[in-house]
Amino acid sequence: MPNIIKVANSSNPTTVAGAIAGTIRDHGSAEVQAIGAGAVNQAVKSIAIASNYLKGDGIDIAACPSFIDIDIDEKKRTAIRFSIVAFNNHNHQS
Repeated sequence: MPNIIKVANSSNPTTVAGAIAGTIRDHGSAEVQAIGAGAVNQAVKSIAIASNYLKGDGIDIAACPSFIDIDIDEKKRTAIRFSIVAFNNHNHQS
């Protein structure tokens, strides 16, 4: 399983999208994690941009969000984790 791509509210969506697209191309799936409304917003934008990057390769993606509890500085925090999977776009035209 590839590493989790962590997104902050200051993350650049196009940069994160490139990381998502590269991970999808290499592994067929990706995990994106965000804590806080701003970070979740950047993550969603990044996933949408990555989808556009991958469409040119005939790859569609689907993202499933879930809550996950994590420890940061010995405190419990709730993050949103997006599990992203790829599937072939059979309608792709070059």
